[in-house]
Amino acid sequence: MTQITVAALQLGFTPDIDRNIAAVSRLAKEAAAKGAQVILPPELFEGEYFCRVEDEGLFAKAAPVGEHKAVLAMQALAEALKVTIPTSFFEADGPHHYNSLAMIGPDGEVQGVYRKSHIPDGPGYEEKFYFRPGNTGFKVWRGAGTTLGVGVCWDQWYPETARAMMLMGAEILFYPTAIGSEPHDTSLDTARLWRRAMVGHAVSNVVPIVAANRIGVEHGQTFYGTSFICDERGDILAELGREDEGIITATIDLDIAKRHRAAFGFFRDRRPELYGRLVEDV
Repeated sequence: MTQITVAALQLGFTPDIDRNIAAVSRLAKEAAAKGAQVILPPELFEGEYFCRVEDEGLFAKAAPVGEHKAVLAMQALAEALKVTIPTSFFEADGPHHYNSLAMIGPDGEVQGVYRKSHIPDGPGYEEKFYFRPGNTGFKVWRGAGTTLGVGVCWDQWYPETARAMMLMGAEILFYPTAIGSEPHDTSLDTARLWRRAMVGHAVSNVVPIVAANRIGVEHGQTFYGTSFICDERGDILAELGREDEGIITATIDLDIAKRHRAAFGFFRDRRPELYGRLVEDV
């Protein structure tokens, strides 16, 4: 029987990267003490969610993976705790900038970098100003005795992201996120839609999912938390509220998930020869 214990962290962030790293580290240690083998912080936890505005001065916050303060701190922490930490960060690569994720293993080494594939552009989430679309393709990594897939925030809305990682062998999916209120429409609350989208991926791929969001009010933009872990049938195993700071953990039996996945037949009954329209331009 193959079991894995996973954790999601939920907290608010300030403009002070050192303070944010310390807060994430404190919760990660708490999660590790509860047996977590893979610990997921929210997206871009290095600071406030800066993409709400277009400000060329903010490009100075980006750094290469080998120099970024948040990545270096999580490398040291992962090694000390002997855990895996998927780490979201603002990456500079020469003249290019990406919303990236470093997969950091329990030896403290960066196993690889995934660059966010889908980049949103709208009021309060003007990421196309800062980030190029990722050029890594979807990626999975071996970790904690299984294969881990990670999509970043806007990626989580796309069924293609989840399905691609599953076809690459993922057995559990992780989504670090920064999402909250919509400045252009104060009546629109996407919290329930956000969860439904990912739970749908869990059900249609028969795979457990871990989602970590931030909380707090940043310059009038409210991030709604509601981080969760669900099993391969979409049943919620652990969750946090809209304002809760803390961690959630769950132990998942991957052998049972694998058995359920085979029994549903979703991958057996795929018809790739009929799906060409999915990769054509609209």
